[in-house]
Amino acid sequence: MKKYDYVLVGSGLYAGVFAWYARKNGKSCLVVEKRDHIGGNIYCEEIEGIHVHKYGAHIFHTSNRKVWDFVNSLAEFNRYTNSPVANFKGEMYNMPFNMNTFSKMWGISTPEEAKDIIEKQRAEIQGEPKNLEEQAISLVGREVYEKLVKGYTEKQWGRDCRELPAFIIKRLPVRYTYDNNYFNDLYQGIPIGGYNVIMEALFEGCDMETGVDYLEKKEYYDSLGETIVYTGTIDAYYSYCFGKLEYRSLRFESELLEEENHQGVAVVNYTDRETPYTRMIEHKHFEFGTQPKTVVTKEYPVTWQEGMEPYYPVNDEKNQSLYQQYAALAQRETGVIFGGRLGEYKYYDMDKVIESAMKKAEEIFGE
Repeated sequence: MKKYDYVLVGSGLYAGVFAWYARKNGKSCLVVEKRDHIGGNIYCEEIEGIHVHKYGAHIFHTSNRKVWDFVNSLAEFNRYTNSPVANFKGEMYNMPFNMNTFSKMWGISTPEEAKDIIEKQRAEIQGEPKNLEEQAISLVGREVYEKLVKGYTEKQWGRDCRELPAFIIKRLPVRYTYDNNYFNDLYQGIPIGGYNVIMEALFEGCDMETGVDYLEKKEYYDSLGETIVYTGTIDAYYSYCFGKLEYRSLRFESELLEEENHQGVAVVNYTDRETPYTRMIEHKHFEFGTQPKTVVTKEYPVTWQEGMEPYYPVNDEKNQSLYQQYAALAQRETGVIFGGRLGEYKYYDMDKVIESAMKKAEEIFGE
C-alpha cells in the first residue's frame, strides 16, 4: 500500500476539482506544486484590500448549470459582467463588436446600417477563409478588423495574422444589439473574496507541498501515490522525446496607483500594433471596489521558452500532430491521469476545465 491514493501534480482547477471528488470519496491526496502557492493561474494576491489576479484576468462564465451550481457551492459569486473596452490610438470602442462599436466607428444608429457596411466589406473575401486575417474580415469587415483585431491578435500570437489559422478567431462575438456583455453564457461573475476562496475549498483535507518540481523527483513522488494526476506540460512529462510543443507566455507589470479609479473599467484592450502590451487590467472593478488606491496590470505576450510559465497552447497543425504523439503515449499509461490546459494541450476556459475534471472523477468514482 502506498501512502496516498492520489498524488496531484499542479494545483490549478483540474487538480482541485479532482481532489474535491477524491476527498469526498474518502481518498487521500498529496498536492505537489512548483509555485510557492496553490491555485494555478487563478491565484489572487491581496494588495491594499484589492484581489489582484496575479496571472491575468479571470472572469468565470458558463452555460453549464451543473458547473455553475458546483462553483457556487464553494463560494458566493457577484454579478460582474465582462464588458471590456478597446483603445485604438486613443479612440475608445465597446467590446464585443456590437451596435455601440459600430455607432462610434461609422456614426450610424441602426442595425440595418451596420449590416450594410459590414456586408459590403465582407464581400472582399471569396470562398473559405485561408487564414486568420481572411476569417476576421469575413466576420466583421476590413475596418473593424484593422482597428480592433489585427494589432491585438498579432501581439498576442507573435506573428502576422496571415500566418495564423482561421479557427482562432471563431471565438469573437458579433452583435447587432447595443449589448456590451462579452459572453453569451447564461451565468457569469467573480467569486466574492477572490478565487483563492474556491481553491482553498477544493483542496481542503489534502496534504500540500509547494515550491517543488515533481519532474525533478519523479520516482520519489510516484512511489508515494497509487495514481498520479498530472496537470503540467505533457511534453515535459515525457522529457520532450518527440520535441517541444509551443506555447505563448505572458509577462505582467503591476503598479499600485495613488488614485481611486484609473481607467473606469476592469479590462482595456490596446488594439494598435505600436502599444507593446495587449491589455491593462484594473483589478478592483472585478469586485466593484471602493478602495482609495488602485492596482493596474499591463499584460505583455511573449514567446514561451523553457523556464517560463506556459499559458496558451499554439494549436496549429504542426503542434497538434506533435501533441497526438504524446497523447498516444499517455493513453498507454496505467496509473497516470493527464488533465487540464497543459496536460491535454488545449485552450480551456475555466468552466471547461472543471467539466473535464468532473467527467474524469465521475468515471472513477461513479457519481
